[in-house]
Amino acid sequence: MDIKTNGNISFWYADIGGLPARRSPLPGDRTADVCIIGAGYTGLWTAYYLKKANPALDIAIVEREFAGFGASGRNGGWLSGGFGWSREKYLKTSTRGAVVDMQRAMAGTVDEVIRVAAAEGIDADIRRADNITVATNQPQLDRAREEYKFYLDWEMPAERIAMLSAEEAAKRIRIANLKGAFVIRDMARVQPAKLVRGLARVVEGLGVAIYEGTSVTSFEKGSVTTDRGVVKAPVIIRATEGFTAGLPGHERTWLPLNSAQIVTEPVPDALWKEIGWEGHELLGDAAHTYCYAQRTREGRITMGGRGVPYRFGSATDVNGKTQQATIDALHRMLTRLLPQTKSLKIDHAWCGVLGVPRDWCTTAGFDRATGIGWAGGYVGLGVSSSNLAGRTLADLVLGRKTELTGLPWVNRTVRKWEPEPFRWLGVHSMYQLYRIADDREFAGLPRTSKLAALADGITGH
Repeated sequence: MDIKTNGNISFWYADIGGLPARRSPLPGDRTADVCIIGAGYTGLWTAYYLKKANPALDIAIVEREFAGFGASGRNGGWLSGGFGWSREKYLKTSTRGAVVDMQRAMAGTVDEVIRVAAAEGIDADIRRADNITVATNQPQLDRAREEYKFYLDWEMPAERIAMLSAEEAAKRIRIANLKGAFVIRDMARVQPAKLVRGLARVVEGLGVAIYEGTSVTSFEKGSVTTDRGVVKAPVIIRATEGFTAGLPGHERTWLPLNSAQIVTEPVPDALWKEIGWEGHELLGDAAHTYCYAQRTREGRITMGGRGVPYRFGSATDVNGKTQQATIDALHRMLTRLLPQTKSLKIDHAWCGVLGVPRDWCTTAGFDRATGIGWAGGYVGLGVSSSNLAGRTLADLVLGRKTELTGLPWVNRTVRKWEPEPFRWLGVHSMYQLYRIADDREFAGLPRTSKLAALADGITGH
């Protein structure tokens, strides 16, 4: 499958006229009340809520590239309020009520992001939409039903979730071989680069200094050393998510899992009538190697998935360029679900990394003794989770005891990933087993392949 553009960070920047002009780097040594490492969603939300709570704070953000260079400007645009797969793991160190509170807090991020965007004049193509997970074979349908029951068991409001028959699901999106679908309501679609660029503008307007083109070489209590100078600050926030492994001493903290996307040319109106998708739902499937898709503001389709899941030694991509094999695999995924799209050209492909802790559990925390805080390991749910992280970190830094600071992800200890080559072997084995499991289920296996459970066991997924 030939494409016009591969990389150049992401389509989302092409959609807004290209990459942004860079802000000035750190001009030399300086002091601050708070120094934030990383100008993505996490760092920007943290700065936003700190400044709103205490406008007198002197906050400096140092960013190696530009605000929104990482996952914040490359993600699938799902403002989901999702929680991931980790409820039982949080339960081991907390209570069921606290985990339910965290689920509720995560869900509330959708309204909060929409509120802030409206209040601050951030146009990010936000559109409220349902999330529909489609099933195209019996094992997938069984898993969708299990997920529906799981959410009910965890006290998700019944009005927010539903199982759809094949006929009901087809009225929304005409997926090939559709068996049924699981729906979660009250989510939203966003244009990621618009959101992060708008948030950076707002934060800067509040008086936060954003220094781009400034690489952090080390940090410790009270000091962040960069290639442009040293920032002395009693509070330091590490907000580097998928790029955390590039910081000295954090090579095994979070694994940078790769994810890639393609986007079609604008879809003609006649083809939209064949496809449906009038509700602009966030679209995923119940395969083990699941996908994520959206219908964009201008009527394109984005399709995302793992591709090559992990680069040896926690390496990251070069400006979002992805492999041709990944592009071809994503195109096959798109046309398998929506064969109506076979004639469409692919305009852009790109990739990025997301942070994965060893137990796949997101964390946010602050060590008052050192003044160092952190948040991340969002496992692909960062558009919404980063907002809750920013609010939580603001409360922790300001010493406020709130409902947010008592949630079970706060100051949670996570062990490190194994050294190479074990983590490369583990992640690649996991996804290879997922692919084989999917192939067997597509070929007619009437139940979920046992290989999927083996894959989960390898990495603790």
